[in-house]
Amino acid sequence: MTSDKKNICVFLGSRAGNDPEFLQQTKRFARSLVANNLNLVFGGSNVGLMKALSDTVIDCGGEVTGVYPHGLFEQAEASANLTQLHSVLSMHERKALMAELSSGFVALPGGLGTLEEIFEALTWTQIGMHSKPCGFLNISGFYDNLLTFLDDVTDQGFVSPTQRSSIIANDDPDILIKKMLQHHAFMRD
Repeated sequence: MTSDKKNICVFLGSRAGNDPEFLQQTKRFARSLVANNLNLVFGGSNVGLMKALSDTVIDCGGEVTGVYPHGLFEQAEASANLTQLHSVLSMHERKALMAELSSGFVALPGGLGTLEEIFEALTWTQIGMHSKPCGFLNISGFYDNLLTFLDDVTDQGFVSPTQRSSIIANDDPDILIKKMLQHHAFMRD
């Protein structure tokens, strides 16, 4: 990244999903990132919600860094519409570099990869590898069941109440970003 702005790593779908609100709110989230002087770090793909997010950030004058696992995905190519692109050899290397470049993590709607990536970031907070904020943009209730599950596993004693309460979730992109910016680790980063 060429600026001194902080970076938010966003995990999201390489598909657009079936609800048109996913695309609309992804673009709104992108505009909110730029309005709050935040740069985007993401998986670097040129398809689905990933493409919509990065293109909108660029169109609004923001900066985008893609971290793309070269040779792992044949169906999608790395986006050419980026400020910076890092080509890595593995998914492990991808996630480690994305974490290194970022001051916080957000999951938008997506599939198994999105869930795996945000849960790894959450796990890293639990074991003390970082204290960066982790959040979910709950577009159209996409994460309602997952958030209820997290409440249940907390009630069952598998997640501490402190860890559960540290997970930021909101259905409004502006409010979610505001909460991320207010997180203690983000403010001192």
